[in-house]
Amino acid sequence: MRKFSTSFNGYNKNEVNSFVAEVTQEYESMLNKLKKQDSDLEELKKEIERYKALESTLNRALMIAEDTSSQIKKMAKDEANGVIDEARRNASRIVNDALLKAQKIENDAQDLRRRVRIFKHRFKNVVEEELEYINKIDEDY
Repeated sequence: MRKFSTSFNGYNKNEVNSFVAEVTQEYESMLNKLKKQDSDLEELKKEIERYKALESTLNRALMIAEDTSSQIKKMAKDEANGVIDEARRNASRIVNDALLKAQKIENDAQDLRRRVRIFKHRFKNVVEEELEYINKIDEDY
């Protein structure tokens, strides 16, 4: 604390005025610092609000990206299942077609065997008849 010297009418006016000037200057300096700090604080608050808004936007974008990713995965899985199902149906159809063709070939082969037996039987009968005819000719001469 500062002490002032005394004079005839009380404290020394110059010292008191000088002290008041110093206090006023210090007060103004502190007031300016406080105003600047308030201004900086407001600026920082605005920046925090911008970051919060940006964070909120990023969170929404992240959620949308996650949802989109899930939807894409589901669509890909569904499409893959569809392709697999179609491949199974095609494979089943191909196998069934092959079985039908094999059955037809087997039936054709059996029919051909039957016809060969019939042809052999008829040919044998013709040959036997011709042989009998030849034998009969030999007996007649």
